[in-house]
Amino acid sequence: MSRTPERLDAFPTHHIAGFGVRAGRPLPFGASRVPGGVNFSVYSAGATGMTLVLYQRDAAEPLAELDFPPEFVIGAVYSMTVFGIDAEAVEYGYRADGPFEPEAGHRFDRRQVLLDPYATLLHGRDSWGGQRRPLRSGIALDDFDWEDDRQLQLPSQDLVIYEAHVRGFTRHPSARVAEPGTFAGLVEKIPYLKELGVNAVELMPVFEFDELDNDRLDPDRGEQLRNYWGYSTLGFFAPKAGLAATGRLGMQADEFKNMVKQLHRAGIEVILDVVFNHTAEGNELGPTLSFRGLDNSVYYMLTPDGYYYNFSGTGNTLNCNHPVVRGFVLDCLRHWASQFHVDGFRFDLAAILGRAPNGAPLANPPLLESLAADPILRDCKLIAEAWDAGGLYQVGSFPNYHRFSEWNGKFRDTVRRFVTGDEGVAGELATRLLGSPDLYAGRAPTASVNFVTAHDGFTLHDLVSYNEKHNEANGEGNRDGDNDNNSWNCGAEGDTEDEQVLALRGRQLRNLLLLLLTSHGIPMLVAGDEFGRTQRGNNNAYCQDNDLSWVDWRLTETNADLLRFTKAAIAFRKAHPALRRASHPRGHQGSGWFPEVSWHGERAWTPDWSPGHRLVAAMLYEHGPHGHDCVYVAANAHWDGRELELPGLPDGVGWHLFADTALPDGNDVHQPGDEPPLTGDRIWVEPRSTVVLVAKQTDGEE
Repeated sequence: MSRTPERLDAFPTHHIAGFGVRAGRPLPFGASRVPGGVNFSVYSAGATGMTLVLYQRDAAEPLAELDFPPEFVIGAVYSMTVFGIDAEAVEYGYRADGPFEPEAGHRFDRRQVLLDPYATLLHGRDSWGGQRRPLRSGIALDDFDWEDDRQLQLPSQDLVIYEAHVRGFTRHPSARVAEPGTFAGLVEKIPYLKELGVNAVELMPVFEFDELDNDRLDPDRGEQLRNYWGYSTLGFFAPKAGLAATGRLGMQADEFKNMVKQLHRAGIEVILDVVFNHTAEGNELGPTLSFRGLDNSVYYMLTPDGYYYNFSGTGNTLNCNHPVVRGFVLDCLRHWASQFHVDGFRFDLAAILGRAPNGAPLANPPLLESLAADPILRDCKLIAEAWDAGGLYQVGSFPNYHRFSEWNGKFRDTVRRFVTGDEGVAGELATRLLGSPDLYAGRAPTASVNFVTAHDGFTLHDLVSYNEKHNEANGEGNRDGDNDNNSWNCGAEGDTEDEQVLALRGRQLRNLLLLLLTSHGIPMLVAGDEFGRTQRGNNNAYCQDNDLSWVDWRLTETNADLLRFTKAAIAFRKAHPALRRASHPRGHQGSGWFPEVSWHGERAWTPDWSPGHRLVAAMLYEHGPHGHDCVYVAANAHWDGRELELPGLPDGVGWHLFADTALPDGNDVHQPGDEPPLTGDRIWVEPRSTVVLVAKQTDGEE
């Protein structure tokens, strides 16, 4: 009688601390389930010994501590398979032996139980703001049913990105969702996102962080402030439990996956804001949580005397171009792309990813090259915040390998300055409207992620309501946050009942939105800007876990006209390929009516680029399978109106009005396809206003 032999690797070869074990598999790093047990693998080049510490879930004391015998070590990797443990019921960590010699870069401390850098779950912050327990590593199951889901692979030129904080998006009572402040709550708002018209959400940090990691107090209320934004990662492979309705059950990974799946079904991509420039361990005074205790000199950029370089502004800088750290970053992003189906990543302070271990910028950064060429990340959008806190500013010069787009800070600054009426900006605005070819000449316009506001800074409403920041509630004496905002309060600081001021603010809001949504490149909106969300002048609300930061959905009714305007502008962009170019304009292509872009002024075909001129008028044209698409955009930032001669159109085609920001609510915008015709060959553009026209058949035929 034959008998099928049992698998050899299901037998323990050793017994340590009461458990059957055997030498593990060095790769993959982290904890992974294998037949009969769990394989643990951790890297440390400087350790002289390593101990695996096991806990029963939620227990105060360890269940067992298992020293790695020498024969379980290959190179710098400690690996062990432990049999007879339930992956769902255990938590774990490591104690690393080694020298404590800070001047030489070593900070080993066997007293500390360290988090696994590759842990797929973290326990200890299981519900937002809940009871603080010791942080421990956990093991996520991989049994989610994705059905036929896959990355959407939307063309970059078609994207309209919507930046949102998972908690802030639905935490306010007015959100009226069953699970406020969570991934599940965001799912409940998908119908709103579809109706708005955005097709990509960019989520502020969702990797595990400690929202209680803030010692400052609200100066008025005395309450402890929070690490609300979460740009201080604890677990790079672990979704944040406190952002999940099911985090207390350890189901945050499945809840996150369901959110991605439902967004994909709605045609919306998911982009994650990821932070690889620093970690939550801070400088030499910070806690030892993981990297510092496992191999400080490998994971961090260190000065010659063992202190931390601080190009992040938060105390430490991850040593991204060390080969081991490079592999860690790649493994992390592969994990989120393959296990969570996310569609792209936005890299916080990405200039740091191009620095050498001594901080010098690299001409050919290995990490960025690896990310660009990685086969698993091939279809992911890669977006760089192309600067850092150490003064390295690489907008337009970020090592991109024809894969990275960039947050275009110059677009933000130029549009803000033009709309406020600064002198000498018209020429630069024209360049920004075309996807900044001065910065991205050898690349596509989609290299430019255009934005006017982001989470970091004023909201759109506050940009036209405040001249100065008002960050007193942050408990830092109003010293934090940017002082250079290019904002204008339109005549009164903050709240006002002055009708003229309010009317001007409304016009300025619509000007900013129109310029953003008619520009070449990828537009990005911030959640709530479409209906006038305010932070009451706070331009650095990183610690405000309250209604200062939360989206107040009542504003969808209060500012319904602004929301209607934004929806129409997004729909107009989607309807016109002339606004969504995949390549920079090339002039006249022979077969069409016009050059792909032309500039105009008070006389057609005669722009005025003199410094005192505050008018930009562009005709954007595309001729392709869809036929002729022709859009005219005129932005007047002057305090006087201007009469403009319009470019002539072929017989049977006339100009139709899509938007005029100077017109009263209800008449300021039309639905794409329903634009009324204009009479005559001229148009009046009111002071501080923007007009958008579209060329259409006048005989009813397209």
